[in-house]
Amino acid sequence: MKLNRHLVRTSVVIAATALVLTGCRSSSSDEDSGAGPGISDEACPDAVNPDNGCISLGVISDLTKGPFAPLAVPITDAQKAFWKKVNEDGGVGGYDIDIASNIADAEYNPEIHNRKYQEMRKDILALGQTLGSSQTLAILEDMKDDDVLGLPASWNSAWEFEDQILESGANYCFEAMNGVDWAVANRGVTGKVIAVGYPGDYGGDAAAGVEAAAKANDLEFEKIETPTGQDNQAGAVAAILKAKPDLVVVTTGPAEMATIVGGTAAQGFTGTFVGSSPTWNPALLKSPAAPALEALFFQAGPWGPFGTDTPGHEAMRTALGDVTPNDGYTAGWTWSYPLLAALKKADEDGGITRESLVAAASELTEVDYEGILPPEAGATQGDPADVAYRSSVISKVDPAAPTGVSIEQDLTTGPTAEAYDFSKPCFSLQ
Repeated sequence: MKLNRHLVRTSVVIAATALVLTGCRSSSSDEDSGAGPGISDEACPDAVNPDNGCISLGVISDLTKGPFAPLAVPITDAQKAFWKKVNEDGGVGGYDIDIASNIADAEYNPEIHNRKYQEMRKDILALGQTLGSSQTLAILEDMKDDDVLGLPASWNSAWEFEDQILESGANYCFEAMNGVDWAVANRGVTGKVIAVGYPGDYGGDAAAGVEAAAKANDLEFEKIETPTGQDNQAGAVAAILKAKPDLVVVTTGPAEMATIVGGTAAQGFTGTFVGSSPTWNPALLKSPAAPALEALFFQAGPWGPFGTDTPGHEAMRTALGDVTPNDGYTAGWTWSYPLLAALKKADEDGGITRESLVAAASELTEVDYEGILPPEAGATQGDPADVAYRSSVISKVDPAAPTGVSIEQDLTTGPTAEAYDFSKPCFSLQ
């Protein structure tokens, strides 16, 4: 099983928030009745199978004004489509899955994220989505108290060490290693690499991977933290222009990434940019930064984009119908496969409860991702150093592709990630 380690809050703000909100906790033992929280013998609202009971999943996302709303809305819509298809196929263990009744917008704010969890914690079996690294860490101890499993809408390397979290795809740290190794091999990168990203877990986890790959490739390394907000990137732009690196790895939101790439290119910078997976949005092709992005930017990602030819991608596109392509859909759909596998395993092992679902999720030997990822990418049984998935896709900007990017290099584990001693999370503020 995964190592179930106690993670300290990643910032004083988050720690203080958790202490303030502890007073509104209610004991999970007071919530349990019948089959348990989030499980009912009654049919789901608008049930596909009216004779089935209902399993309720929660979603805490970034749906309006946070930096990832353009991705989070399609992530959430794809998860609705995924579970609708599961219900149309008969459900799981005599239950339909309802992911539409407990959806909350936390605006990419850890304090709001915590508050929204308090509001739904009595009503859900598991979190079908918890978006953000620091945001999820803000509720992790409560999730443990409640025996609630969560699917993270993030790729923090800490998730590999938590039984409460069921992740998919290579984490930010391995993704950054693979991006640097690819750039060295394919873009002739030498000299210096800069990691520029948000403060905290998201930017820090990727920066740790960049630093490891820089050391392995004999590159000079520099880390730059930059705040959220498209209008707050002048410092990052100036620092890159001053340092003149061959490679910049960006770990921000899409708007900030485009501002950084476009701003440096406008002043003559011609180095390579590799962005962490959440940095891309196809709307950027309509922005003033589009020419610079086409010339300089590559995306590192956990799987192929929306238009990729696999049975899983095809099932997603069919279930979604006529939508504007967005790789938020791809992420939301792919993230849901391991929860389906864990629900099926819990049912086969004696019945679905919060406790049995957490246990099943930590004992998976494979997951059927329908070709989006190989089955072994879903393995959780064993030490993280042995089972953590380390391969990434590198995509290039391609205006002809459905989401504006197409695969440049398919799932590959670079030499840095292959050799990395993954005995603890790559990044921690402890």
